[in-house]
Amino acid sequence: MAGRRRKNTGAGASAGEGAAEAVLPADLELQDLYGAFAAHGLDDEDLDDAAILVPPVKLPAEQELAEQAKAVPMFGYALALARWASPHRVVDEFGDLVQEDRAPVARLLGLAPAEGEVPEEAEVEALRAWSLACDLDLVELGTTKEGEHVAVPGPDLEPAERGDAETVLELWLTAAGIVRELAVEADSLPEQDEAAEASADQADQDDADEDDEDGLSEVEEARDAAAELLDEALQVLYETTAFADPGNETVPLGVLAALLVVPEGEEPSEELLGDITDVMVALDPMLGDLAELGLLEYRPIDPELFDEEEGEEPALVGEAPLDEEESARFGLVRLTPLGQYGIRQWLLEDGYDAPLVGELAQGDAAELLRGVCEAANVLPEEELRAWVAGREPEPAARELLAAARGDDAYGPLRRMLCVSALNLLGAGAEPAAREVLDDPELGGAVRAWLSALGATDVPVPERTMALWTVVDTFAAQLLDSGGDAALLRELITDLPVKGDPASWFGELWRVDHPYTADVLEAIGELHTDRALAKEARKAAFKARSKG
Repeated sequence: MAGRRRKNTGAGASAGEGAAEAVLPADLELQDLYGAFAAHGLDDEDLDDAAILVPPVKLPAEQELAEQAKAVPMFGYALALARWASPHRVVDEFGDLVQEDRAPVARLLGLAPAEGEVPEEAEVEALRAWSLACDLDLVELGTTKEGEHVAVPGPDLEPAERGDAETVLELWLTAAGIVRELAVEADSLPEQDEAAEASADQADQDDADEDDEDGLSEVEEARDAAAELLDEALQVLYETTAFADPGNETVPLGVLAALLVVPEGEEPSEELLGDITDVMVALDPMLGDLAELGLLEYRPIDPELFDEEEGEEPALVGEAPLDEEESARFGLVRLTPLGQYGIRQWLLEDGYDAPLVGELAQGDAAELLRGVCEAANVLPEEELRAWVAGREPEPAARELLAAARGDDAYGPLRRMLCVSALNLLGAGAEPAAREVLDDPELGGAVRAWLSALGATDVPVPERTMALWTVVDTFAAQLLDSGGDAALLRELITDLPVKGDPASWFGELWRVDHPYTADVLEAIGELHTDRALAKEARKAAFKARSKG
């Protein structure tokens, strides 16, 4: 799919001005949702790359997706026609159905009644299905020794009919790609009257040749623009579906168009409202084509909205609020699970990291925690929940606690994730937690967890352990928040600073933790108490100097 080009000029403040042109309208918001923290050593170029995130999605099992693909009418027609071609069928010189077969095929597919006249539209639909079967190599074309043109079933028909998931999904994805290309081609064709007018204006052959070249160039540019617009729309739908609550995946076409046109944080101007309408009109037929392959469900723009006086543009977008039914007349689109699968495959082919929810939960605890820490586009709670599901709490907790140790850059975040996983495991994890009460890295965290669980016999940690845990806990939040000032200020207010901040910070800067100086600097920058912030900055300087 095309790279993500969004009109997002108002959204550069948090991601760096260099990233603004390549960031989706929702990307800055997505960074917060994913916990795209700023690890040590990231330069501006790394930040630009990190700003483009593809959200993780949940997909049904491949077998279920394959069954959904076979239930798509147009795809089912192609399979049925491939079976109909067995052992062979005569076709015309172009590989199309011969005239005498077209009406019977339309009846076979249920496109026309068993008796009576077959409408021309039904025959056209049958020809489209036959063309798709040929494009997918479900039928193969050849010529006999006698010169007769024939079609025979291809090798993929048998496994597809058996429901082999890999075969079915590969065929469906190819079909979706073909329909996507055709949708773009149709959208980029010039209007018929414009083409006729251009032809009439040609004065001589030389001018005609030059006009033809110009016309081809214009069509190619229009095709590229249509392809880019459709790709961007599909990616926005992919992101919207990833974050939508079940049952709320449907997006009004006007909202989709606005996400593609309006810069982040801006209200649409009159000019932008016109642009939104243009995008809606351009997307309408293309989305309708994709709906035929089950990639999405689409309610098109009501044609009656275009019944305007001659010379007027249809007012598809305006400021007047509409009720639900009236709003639906402007178009509704919903990405299906098959659509999510297809777009994810296209994103992977283009080199994007497009993860699945639960993908990081397939290994051991060390792989889980490391993967969640290192991936920007991940939903930590979902990965932890998937990992603990079906595991015995005590051994699972023991494995998690062992994996949480370490003084590397992600150590604090691993320990925070470990505590979150202990919360999911519940009381069954308590024996494993008690085994590490005296561990210098884990002891403070598990004591707090046990106390929150309701245990009354948890010993108070020694001063050294308590201070180390304060630094470690704040460091984890610093990493996880990605520098969110509002959230960090809220956390700072909970720090156990008493009436003598100089003394408390005097102890804190001596804590042997890799993030001590970072934590003190963050406190010094964000604390609202100027005197306390000054003490924190002084302590940070001392922490840096001791190294």
